[in-house]
Amino acid sequence: MPKQCDEIDYRLIGEEMQAVIITLDPDEQVIAEAGTMMYMADGIDMQTSMSAGKKKGFLGNLMSAAGRMLTGESFFITSYTNTGRERSDVAFAAPYPGKIVPIDLEKHGGTLICQKDSFLCAARGTDVAIAFQKKLGAGLFGGEGFILQKISGDGLAFVHAGGTVMPMDLKAGQKLRIDTGCIVAFETTVTYDIQFVGGFKNALFGGEGLFLATLKGPGRAYLQTLPFSRLADRIVAASKFGGKSRDEGSLLGGLLMGDGE
Repeated sequence: MPKQCDEIDYRLIGEEMQAVIITLDPDEQVIAEAGTMMYMADGIDMQTSMSAGKKKGFLGNLMSAAGRMLTGESFFITSYTNTGRERSDVAFAAPYPGKIVPIDLEKHGGTLICQKDSFLCAARGTDVAIAFQKKLGAGLFGGEGFILQKISGDGLAFVHAGGTVMPMDLKAGQKLRIDTGCIVAFETTVTYDIQFVGGFKNALFGGEGLFLATLKGPGRAYLQTLPFSRLADRIVAASKFGGKSRDEGSLLGGLLMGDGE
């Protein structure tokens, strides 16, 4: 049975601020989240559209585009095709410090469920859609995990994770309780749900929010050590004025330095 997705070659560059360089044979194509392209060599043609993966007609493409917007991605998706006669490169860069994770979808049963904003690029033939949560608790209290992406195909896809990536192979029945923002992706055999932290002091002062995500095996999950939301919160907290006005910041700075009387 012929493969649905193009078979592309790639190499990863860098350690903490990575880029992936994809080498396309003539007529091969890669799709990517709009705004992630770093450079493209001669022979690469760029086209932007609403569709990703199989053609679904105007209404179907519109619904897919709207679903991508709900997951934090762009309304449009960009395709890069090698229209030349020689092999040619196109590169995509990570949006913040972390790792780019190459995923062979065929080895994951053809579908992977991913955290919103994690999709970077994939071989032509890959479908990127919204993954609705069937359980009420996961939908209402999932926080960052409220809306997830579904990436389907039989080729290579690339997702981005903040900090260090931790692959976890869960046995049947094995459970993990995780901060919702620390989940990058998991196989469809893994059960995803939301659980109340429990305990008055834990809920109010634990710093992890009221709910945690639970993953139950069997299957593989990918975790990240530094969700972008956590990084952004620390940057805001450590900013010069910490959210205060310039006048308040200047007054506080003067008092601390002994300039105020």
